[in-house]
Amino acid sequence: MISLLTRDLRLAMRAGGGFGLGLAFFLIVTVLIPFGVGPETGLLSKIAPGVLWIGALLACLLSLDRIFALDWEDGSLDLLATSPLPMEGIVSLKALAHWLTTGLPLVLAAPALGVFLSLPSGGYLWVTVSLAVGTPALSVIGTFGAALTVGLKRGGLLMSLLVLPLYVPTLIFGAEVARRGAEGFEVQTALMMLGGISFGVIALLPFASAAVLRINLR
Repeated sequence: MISLLTRDLRLAMRAGGGFGLGLAFFLIVTVLIPFGVGPETGLLSKIAPGVLWIGALLACLLSLDRIFALDWEDGSLDLLATSPLPMEGIVSLKALAHWLTTGLPLVLAAPALGVFLSLPSGGYLWVTVSLAVGTPALSVIGTFGAALTVGLKRGGLLMSLLVLPLYVPTLIFGAEVARRGAEGFEVQTALMMLGGISFGVIALLPFASAAVLRINLR
């Protein structure tokens, strides 16, 4: 399991779809927003939590098509399917590798990028917490979408169309946690809902992804 995780991390770095691309996109979004809506601090501070969450969500989308594509192209996915490790475990490791190379860097970078959007001082902690709780769900849902479209030529657009509606609940509650925290309101309910979504997705979707992969490999 550790060797597979290490291999996926190395592939993500070498393939150009790792944390570098996601961070660059995240930075571009946060820098361009003030140019688009104006430099008014009050407006920027109000929309900052939502902008950071949308930027993180879109940055996660950039590398989803690489989760299984490289293994499909070189035949490694067939070998992994016949290995002693259950397909559910393989899918979970793929999702973990994606989160480590994409989601975690976004979580760490969000407070620094919040400065560009005049994020209120009380919002830095809750933006980080909400992304830390919610981005694992984005990676697991994205892994499911990647499993659905594996083997399809130019399946990136189709995968985005399939995954984006599934991202909406995580986006709603994640942005709500960040917004409430920035405005000094109670965040417990929204945070529990966000955590429930993440735990539910992590518990259920690897089985669905594994079933889809088995069908595609037949």
